[in-house]
Amino acid sequence: MRKVGNIFLDNLPTIDLHGYDRDIARVMTNDFVMDNVLLNNDKIVIIHGIGTGIVKNSVHEALLKNRYVEKYQLDNFNTGCTIVWLKKN
Repeated sequence: MRKVGNIFLDNLPTIDLHGYDRDIARVMTNDFVMDNVLLNNDKIVIIHGIGTGIVKNSVHEALLKNRYVEKYQLDNFNTGCTIVWLKKN
């Protein structure tokens, strides 16, 4: 049986950071943002999981400092994901 997800988020570029530590998650987040800036994408999804919040906090810290990020927020229906809006060129 196929799990029904959010069709709007399923079609966005996504990275899954499950299993990474805070430092690797930060580097992967910045690389993923930069890749999508070069591809002219305006919205991306970062899956960091819920857990203890260490990876989520590292991701949010990286997004806060990244000059290409316009805004970001946790997904309303899945707090293990962050939706990121990138600045337009």
